Amino acid sequence: MEMNNDQSVEFAAPAIEDHVPKKEIREGLLIFTLAAIQFTHMMDFVIMMPLGPQLMRVFNISPSEFGLLVSAYTFSAAVAGFLSALFIDRFDRKHAMLGLYLGFTLGTLACALAPTFIMLLVARVVAGAFGGVLGALILAVIGDAIPEQRRGAATGKVMAAFSVASIAGVPVGLYLASISSWHAPFYLLAGLSFIVLLASFKLLPPMRGHLTNAVKQNPFLVLKEILQKRNLQWAMALMIALTMSGFLVVPFISPYMVANVGFSETELSYIYLFGGIATVFTSQWAGRLADKFGKHKVFIISAVLSFVPILLITNLPPVQHYVALIVTTIFFIFFGARFVPAMSLITSSVEPKLRGSFMSINSSVQQLSAGVAAFVSGLIVQEAADGKLQNFAWDGILACLITLIAIWVVRYIKTVG
Repeated sequence: MEMNNDQSVEFAAPAIEDHVPKKEIREGLLIFTLAAIQFTHMMDFVIMMPLGPQLMRVFNISPSEFGLLVSAYTFSAAVAGFLSALFIDRFDRKHAMLGLYLGFTLGTLACALAPTFIMLLVARVVAGAFGGVLGALILAVIGDAIPEQRRGAATGKVMAAFSVASIAGVPVGLYLASISSWHAPFYLLAGLSFIVLLASFKLLPPMRGHLTNAVKQNPFLVLKEILQKRNLQWAMALMIALTMSGFLVVPFISPYMVANVGFSETELSYIYLFGGIATVFTSQWAGRLADKFGKHKVFIISAVLSFVPILLITNLPPVQHYVALIVTTIFFIFFGARFVPAMSLITSSVEPKLRGSFMSINSSVQQLSAGVAAFVSGLIVQEAADGKLQNFAWDGILACLITLIAIWVVRYIKTVG
């Protein structure tokens, strides 16, 4: 097993001409595996939003209760992320990844089997506890394995898994839900996750490079060190602002499109299909542009341009479906375009020895912010007597104001490794 350290260090080492082809294949395989894990993780998360109208009808729940259903996952992930920060950097990244992914797969299966609203809520807590930390660990692996000059492109490729989930996973999930029940997408996802788990066991290399020069420390002292670093404080502030501005709007896009714009539940898949197809390309372009022109600059431009689709989508009246689809697609394009450089910048803001712990804390902050935003959005949005949703426009205004804060914060973040 002495080869493990050498293998993990090779990923982050400077390129050597004689080994470039082998190194590129290895990097490509790693990114592909991480993207597959990210695909199932993101599909588990995003499938809840388009299932909103059906879940609200089947369980006879209010918008605020649906917001709680979304928040349960994120609050659980926040707590788990904070706790995992105490020990996550002590393990081989591969072992940690496989353990978390197994827990996530079982949590998703529990969602499929849930017979009531309360049981589904509990299952979402279990899935969130593992899924939230899993997302952080994926970014930590990218930070460890991919050199900084290629990290934006690698992050874009892995983040494009969200788009693929939107293109393939969400429409298929919605179709299964429409011909069967809301349980069906979770059964499909649990089965797919099990297959990816088996493949990951074979494809993921040992990753112990972060342990090479590590000195054993009290985990609470490590936590204190992370929380006291000014650069990491700015990085977490960016994550809070970015996440809240998105999740004030995203959870209620599907319910709003059904109740106010005139979409049927089966037609919701087109929103995610077209948005996903577009962002498969634009997320990767954003990553490459961030590497070429600077992560700060690309983030700021994308964030400013995102104001337009945010305000449009939260004020959309009944219109032709193609008009609504143009608006939602542009929304998803800029939602992804600002997220990719931001995540690449946050990953680069911390040195390798603290990266796993910091990314776990950062994930905790992200999930907590998403939960708070979804819950607040559920309180702002109200259902009228005729079934239409009111006050969604206020969510859009608040999201734009918080995006302005993100633009101010990002200027203070420095890359260190």
